[in-house]
Amino acid sequence: MPRSIVGVSGSPTSPSRTSVLVGAVAGAFAERVGGESTLIELGPLLGQLGAGPFRGDIGPDARAALDLVEAADLIVVGSPAYRATYTGLFKLFFDHVGQYAIVDKPIVLTATGGSDRHALLVEHQMRPLFGFFQALTLPLGIFANEGDFTDYQISSDELRERIETAVDRTVPFVRSRLEPLVPAGEVARPAVF
Repeated sequence: MPRSIVGVSGSPTSPSRTSVLVGAVAGAFAERVGGESTLIELGPLLGQLGAGPFRGDIGPDARAALDLVEAADLIVVGSPAYRATYTGLFKLFFDHVGQYAIVDKPIVLTATGGSDRHALLVEHQMRPLFGFFQALTLPLGIFANEGDFTDYQISSDELRERIETAVDRTVPFVRSRLEPLVPAGEVARPAVF
């Protein structure tokens, strides 16, 4: 069965540079680990997410998105920088994720901003949020600024290299988390990268 790589874009707008970045990173991981990537854009789910304070209050599409995230093998998250942090929409979505639903799940952190002065959003805002969930945030976050895109497409070779580096350096860890445990009495085969 293919591995499920789910991207979550916390951008309230469309088109969105954040969605492009999250989709590219999720796709790169899916390609390398033999998985399928799905991109969840939170903008269209805002009304459903805001319908009530509890998961049972929100709309069916929002609940389906939460189910996909909680069942994913790897999650790629991203948000544009808003007031020096992630969007309220991004936080609202993760407020509905079960407190223990993503424990030990590999998480790739990404963010976008108007300039590089927002780059610490990944380390200072996003990493602590997923620390609360006891998720395994991968060490290399990916930040992109407006200059990395042209017409909502990645146009920067530097950004492509950052994505490739993040994938190259973390795929061995991700694969080790995704490989099934070897039943007693069987010999483990070495992973092929």
